[in-house]
Formats: sequence, structure tokens, C-alpha cells
Amino acid sequence: MHVTLIKDAKPYDAARHFGMTALRLQGLEASKTQKLTLGLSYFLPGGGAENGASALERIYIVVDGEVTVTIDGKDTVLGPMDSCFIPPGESRAILNKANKVATMLVVMPAPEAK
Repeated sequence: MHVTLIKDAKPYDAARHFGMTALRLQGLEASKTQKLTLGLSYFLPGGGAENGASALERIYIVVDGEVTVTIDGKDTVLGPMDSCFIPPGESRAILNKANKVATMLVVMPAPEAK
């Protein structure tokens, strides 16, 4: 078993994100899991991610606050314990339109596990 205490989680850079801090909880440099990564993202008011696609599938789980996920011009607001799956190649944008920090878990395959 590998435990990552939140006090020990290390920040990482998420490309094309703004007004957001990400912490790696599992995978890559945080633990030896081979197949998955788990990140914790804190989006400040007005923070988000530019429109773009990834070669890897993603699952977003909002823990607190709200984020708006935009796909093909359609906005979907996710609140606490709402989640979404984004398949590989699908473009999305994320924006925290509220005046409260939004907290979101991000589950992805490890890059080698494509």
C-alpha cells in the first residue's frame, strides 16, 4: 500500500490551465501505480483550462464548488460529487464561474498505459 497524505502531496504543472493549482495524489512521481494517475485540482474564481483535447481519457469529479465544462459549445455545470467522463480526443474547456474555489479530482490513465 502507498499512502499520500494531503500535507505531502506535491504540486504539478497542468498544461494550458490558469488560476489553478494541481496536486498529484497517486501515479507518476507520487506512487508506483502503473495504470492510473489521480490529481487534485483547486480552481480559483475565474480559473480553468483552455479548450483542448488529450490523447488520454479523463474522469472529473467535483468535490466542492462548481466548474463549467464546455464541449462543442455546450456548457455543463458540475457541482459537488458530480462527475463526467471525457473520451480521448474530445476537446473541452473548464471554467470556474463562481466566486468560490472549486475542488476537483482528476483520474487519468498513466501516459504509458494508453
